[in-house]
Parts: sequence; C-alpha cells; structure tokens
Amino acid sequence: MQFWLSYNNGAERYQLPVNPPSIKISGSHGFQDIEVDGLGEYTVIGDGKLKEITISSFFPRDYNPVYCEHTDIHDPWTYVETIEKWIDSRRPIRLVITGTPINIAVTVRSFTYESDRNGSVGDIYYELSLKEYVFIDFSRQVRITGSGSGKGPAAKAKVTTKAARPDPVAKPKTHKVVSGDSLWKIAQKIYGDGSKYRKIYDANKAKIGKDPNRISVGMELVIP
Repeated sequence: MQFWLSYNNGAERYQLPVNPPSIKISGSHGFQDIEVDGLGEYTVIGDGKLKEITISSFFPRDYNPVYCEHTDIHDPWTYVETIEKWIDSRRPIRLVITGTPINIAVTVRSFTYESDRNGSVGDIYYELSLKEYVFIDFSRQVRITGSGSGKGPAAKAKVTTKAARPDPVAKPKTHKVVSGDSLWKIAQKIYGDGSKYRKIYDANKAKIGKDPNRISVGMELVIP
C-alpha cells in the first residue's frame, strides 16, 4: 500500500515515506428532525456529506528499511514546505492510496507538525486533516444563504442549473445544387414533400430569378 499526495494534476507529487499506522475516515449524512402535529417526531435523512480523512505519521530524517516505504527520502522540511505551499495556493490536492478505492481530490483543513519528538532528532511528526473536494460545474449557480459564523443560521448552498443561452440568430441551412436537381426534388429530399418547393424559391427568389425552374449547378440555396 502506498500513500501519494499530488498537486496540479500530478505536476508535483510525493509518496509518503512512512505509511501511517492507520487512517481515520469519517462520513455522514445530514439529518433533520421534524415535529409533525398528531404524528410525533420524524427524521428526514439528507444528502451524504463529504468524507473527512485524518493521516498521522512522520517524515524521517534518514532512510530506515524497517519503516520507510521507499529510498527516495527527502529532507523532512522539504515535505513541510511543499504541503504549506499547496495550502497557500488555495487549490485542492489529490490523495491516492493504492490497493484501495481512495483516489480523490481533497482540501487540507489542517496541518500540524512537531520536530524531534521523543529524541528523534531531525524527524518531523505530523497530522494531516483532509476533506473530500467536489469540483463545481460552472454551468450551474451556487447560492449561499446564512452566515455560517455561529451568530446566525448555518451557511447553506443551493445549486441551480443555468439554462443554455439560446442562440438569437438561427443559422440557415443551405443546399448546393447538383446535376439533376430541381426545387421540387430538393423540397422532397429536405421536407419529404416536393410541393413545398415554393418555400425554397421564395427564400432564394433574388438569386434564382423569375423562373423557379432555372437553377444552376453549384448555386447555393438557403433552406428556410
């Protein structure tokens, strides 16, 4: 099993040098209790909430085959500075744990660390709290209500889909005249009714002229 953290679509990535002894993953659903007159209290189960993941381990100063997962060990402060840089970018990162279904975008909610614990000079022990991140489809609008500050109602977001903006200008269809064509044949082919040839003629009268039978090969006709 390998633990990988990556940033910017894998442009920067690190395998954790020491696997955590365990990881804590929590997930839940939103619940709302409703008091119904004459019926009592009922619980409405809401949508699932984003997963929260906690990882605790350490960055070793030196490679040790007993607990290190690979030999490409970096200076412990390099890991710390990289993670803090990712946090400062205010962009999600990706957590991958091989051998499991976990391959998700996450945000770093907290990153705490201490060095030289219990006489381990140069090692840095850390705890990384992550939360699953869902990319927003910007064809939808998110409306946030409530303050979420603890002084008012909790912040809530409502997602609505924006209707595609209709094209105000209808793009006309065209037909290029080939040998053997007539307006009747063109109407039969396009509309399934040759008698509707007058629609095509009226739309192209300036180009065709007074005689609807006089169309020439290569002429491009607008099809209404």
